[in-house]
Amino acid sequence: MFRRWQEVERLRAERNVVANKMKGKLEPSERQKLIEEGKNLKDVLFTLEEDLVTLTDELQLEAQCVPNMTHPDVPIGGEDFSTVRKMVGKPREFSFSIKDHVQLGKDLDLFDFDAASEVSGSKFYYLKNEAVLLEMGLVNWAVSEVMKRGFTPLTTPEIVRSSVVEKCGFQPRGTNTQVYSIEGSDQCLIGTAEIPVGGIHMDSILAESSLPLKYVAFSHCFRTEAGAAGTATRGLYRVHQFSKVEMFILCRPEESNSFHEELIKIEEDLFTSLGLHFKTMDMATEDLGAPAYRKFDIEAWMPGLGRYGEISSASNCTDYQSRRLGIRYRPELSTIPKKGKGSSPPTQFVHTLNATACAVPRMIVCLLENFQQEDGSVVVPEPLRPFMGGLDIISYKYKQELV
Repeated sequence: MFRRWQEVERLRAERNVVANKMKGKLEPSERQKLIEEGKNLKDVLFTLEEDLVTLTDELQLEAQCVPNMTHPDVPIGGEDFSTVRKMVGKPREFSFSIKDHVQLGKDLDLFDFDAASEVSGSKFYYLKNEAVLLEMGLVNWAVSEVMKRGFTPLTTPEIVRSSVVEKCGFQPRGTNTQVYSIEGSDQCLIGTAEIPVGGIHMDSILAESSLPLKYVAFSHCFRTEAGAAGTATRGLYRVHQFSKVEMFILCRPEESNSFHEELIKIEEDLFTSLGLHFKTMDMATEDLGAPAYRKFDIEAWMPGLGRYGEISSASNCTDYQSRRLGIRYRPELSTIPKKGKGSSPPTQFVHTLNATACAVPRMIVCLLENFQQEDGSVVVPEPLRPFMGGLDIISYKYKQELV
């Protein structure tokens, strides 16, 4: 690759020499000789430049398969090697036979999976009645709580260019991709607001004084869920379209570890305030995904499903995304040693971090299953009530017929 580039540069230099010679006074025979030489150089260059473009594209594809480095404290191995970082609360003990969220939703008239399957296909759903208020309440609650911590609210485009998806570390093509691509275009549906928020400062040089930049973004998300099947994915747990509130930070490299701690603390505070039982996991190397240097997942207890389920994650991607997206900052002169009058400090790549404030469907799963009552109703956690018109309980819509 490097030798091919060197050869192209050498031939370009020779072509320039020939072009400069043509500017002077020449004998007709000499001029004709230079014309022939220039033509030959042009033909050879055309072939070599085409080969160089092909090689560059191939190299880029290979480079995109290389994941980020990992934090030295990350557990090595598959998901089973992930370690518990923190445990909050205990599973609720029920004195009655519990239901899963699918049965609760059916009894309380909150979902319609059958109609959605006819209209859109499997893993789609309609929310109805209080479930609609619950979605809107969760989104507004999460955005307002994160804004209190200094984050700027955003709504984002939900269609982005495939190149931006790739630069964020995701694969938009291939048999096992989670990304929906739009046929006949270079665009995709987003699987997370991390992608359009990461692109908002693409190819920019930021002032150091502007950092950190903190965003909380609401979007709809779309995922193919290729290969997902089984009872663990039924109902709202794993779907093709959902609403999500995402946090995103751009910061100086030396600050990313501390901001990673800040993000997981925000998540833990949010879920604790709702009264959920959950554990925070330090995810093992094989479960990090390409962009993540380190990733903490929160898994909440879902009694109806009888297991813990992931409801959020927080990742430090260091400069993996910013190098691809071209997001730099210029350090202020006062923060670096002076190298001479008028010298401008070199730019550096920012670090990027992302974390889930609220993935709506899985939060609905948690709330319905954890706060169900013996009479089949569901109590609304107190922090959400102001965002749901004061609603404190989800009850049956119709009186049950007496047997």
